[in-house]
This record gives sequence, C-alpha cells and structure tokens, in this order.
Amino acid sequence: MELWIFLSIAAAFFQTLRFMLQKQLSQTKLTATGATLARFLYSAPLVVVLAAFYLQVNDRSFAMPSAAFWLYGALGGAAQVLATICTVKTFAYRNFAVGVTFKKTEVLQTALIGLILFGEAVTGMGVIAMVIGFAGVIVLSGAIGKDTNWRASLTSPATLLGLSAGALFGISATTYRAASLMIEAPDPFERAFITLAAVTSMQLIGMLIYLLWRDRAEIGRVMSVWKTAGFVGLTSIAGSYCWFTAFTLQNAAYVKAVGQIELIFSIIATTLVFREKITLREFIGIGFISLSVLGLVVWV
Repeated sequence: MELWIFLSIAAAFFQTLRFMLQKQLSQTKLTATGATLARFLYSAPLVVVLAAFYLQVNDRSFAMPSAAFWLYGALGGAAQVLATICTVKTFAYRNFAVGVTFKKTEVLQTALIGLILFGEAVTGMGVIAMVIGFAGVIVLSGAIGKDTNWRASLTSPATLLGLSAGALFGISATTYRAASLMIEAPDPFERAFITLAAVTSMQLIGMLIYLLWRDRAEIGRVMSVWKTAGFVGLTSIAGSYCWFTAFTLQNAAYVKAVGQIELIFSIIATTLVFREKITLREFIGIGFISLSVLGLVVWV
C-alpha cells in the first residue's frame, strides 16, 4: 500500500472521531462555532511545539515561507473553519452518517476546484465515478421518490449545508496542497508540520478574534468542557497531519477520494454510538457515493 493511501485512511478515521466528539459538544453545551473553536484551541499550540521539536530533532532550520504560502494557507484555513461549522450544523438536521456523507461530496468538488485553480485534471473514468457520486447525493438528499418535492429536498438546510461544507473542504484541500508544496524541503513530513502549524495558528487567532467580537461567553464554555474538547484537539492534530502529509504526496482529489472510507466509519458510529437509524434510501445514497469512491481508487 502506498504511503499516501495509508495516510488518507488514517486521516478519515481520526476525522470521524473528531466529528463524533464535535457532534456531542454541539448538542449539549456548545454552538457549532464553539465546537469548531475547540478543535483549534486545543490543537494549534501543540502543533507548533511538535513542529519545532521535529525540526530540532532532524537538525533542520526554519526558513520563512513566501507570501504565496501564507495566502494559500489563510484561504484554506478560513474555508476549513466555515466547512467545519457547516458540517456540525448539518448534524442537527440529519443523522451522523448522512451529515458526513453530504460533506463527502468534497471529493467531487475538490477535483473541479483543483482543475480550475491548478490544472490538476482527473481521468475520463474518474469523471464517470464523480457522476455516480453526484447521483448518490441526489438520492441521499431525498430529491427523488414517490410524492417527493425534489426542489424542496435539494434546497433543504441539510442539503445546502452539506454541499457548502463539501465545496469549502474542497477549497481547503487544494489550497493546502498548494501551500505545502511551496515549502522548500524534500521531507513530506516536514512540509506537513510547517504547513499545519502555520494554518492552525491562523485559524485559532481568527476564531478567537471573531468570538471576542460576537460571543465572548462561548470561549469560556469551550474552556469549561476541556476534557472532551481536548480530545477534539488531539484527534484534529492526528487527522490533519495525515491529510497534510498525503497532500504533499498526491493530487488532493485522489487523497480525498480514498478518504471517503470515512463513510463506513460514520455508519458504524451512527448505529453503534449514536443509536440513530439509517433508512433504506440513505443506505442507497451512501452506496452510490461509496461506489464512486471505489471507482476513483481503482480507475485513476
């Protein structure tokens, strides 16, 4: 198994754990924004320390990245924050597995964004796989079926939030890849550490400024649930580092395609942890999207 495939699967596993914790936080003590802040508040400082330690152990000096690196990192960081908020909000409308599946349309949107921004094209068979995935989204949204108001289903809050999350995650994936490739280092792990440290620091500062302006009390609430929120931070570090390293090794669309295995993890979480039911239509929609992922892995 190639390293980037292993890293993508590991990233999907840690990401599932993080969203499970954020779902619990958003349904009990925190808003979606607060649950998102928990991710960065308890991860960014540790990432900076780990990055410095890695450079020290490997006797590497830190060279200030270019302005383009910071631009791509800031754009990706902002998109990821908004995408996470959209995903957490989705859980209030649909079950955990469906919320994650809507978000997973990111693989289709990542391919398109990567093509537009950086000219990273996918194969013809890859396009077919993406069409299958889009069909899964249509089924999952409830837009087809007897006595179904397809227009209302496609414009429902859950669908719009999920698709928005997918688009925003697609932007973050492609810009993170662009940023990491601007680090002048042959070691992909070093590039990932530096990029992750820079991005999470910007995200933490940005969210703190926003909440100090809009809802200072939420910061205190995030601090009060440090036991659970701390695990959000740890799973965030593990997942993000795996994503970032994989992005330095492979096209972001392919990385996200393999990461769709998160759908399987989410189904397990939905049924065993949250005790939520998955309907036949939802299983069919998830199946279409899973088939799309398999096609992308096998055909490209």
